[in-house]
Amino acid sequence: MTDRLGHKQTAAMLTLMVLGREVPNPELKERVGFTLTGKERTELNDSGYVTSEKAGRTFVHQLTDRGWAWCEKELGAGTPPPPRPQSTLCSVLYLVLGGFDGFRRDRNLRLADVFGDSASPEPAEDLETRIRVAYRELVREPRGWVALVDLRPKLGASAAEVDVVLKELSRSGKAHLVPEDNRKTLTAADHEAAIRIGGEDNHLLSIEA
Repeated sequence: MTDRLGHKQTAAMLTLMVLGREVPNPELKERVGFTLTGKERTELNDSGYVTSEKAGRTFVHQLTDRGWAWCEKELGAGTPPPPRPQSTLCSVLYLVLGGFDGFRRDRNLRLADVFGDSASPEPAEDLETRIRVAYRELVREPRGWVALVDLRPKLGASAAEVDVVLKELSRSGKAHLVPEDNRKTLTAADHEAAIRIGGEDNHLLSIEA
């Protein structure tokens, strides 16, 4: 039997399993309604199940090999972790997970074989193209400024992957990243979407034609 985790930690682990890649807190919030923060995050980090790194203002999480192994055991647990939830759906979910676990074992499959394809980082050139397309959709004039908080949701990639491409575009002079002058207008979402370069948070992007 696996070491059981709390309900929220278990949900986070299974979500990271299914997505099979780095997942930033904003995406967790959008997909499952919560973020992985505070004691719940640090406990998973300390256990060696999850790595969490800062990307801008937010954390990005990914399962470790030990985390994948925990998920494989959890699928065969048969019942939800205590305290036993009132929802019948949760009990049925574990029945389904157990059936899937039996199917996987019969075929000698690892969870990474099933969900691992999405763990491969997207080629930088493909993500750069998507950034350029999203920028053109948002910009109002040639080489105008677009807020990163508006750009990121259109990309379907982790914050860490996007940051790598944006930093390379900035370094090569193909794009420019600057802070918002009027800091009073910045929202929590703006701060979370910012990219930190040279010790400064940048909120706006302009791409050369």
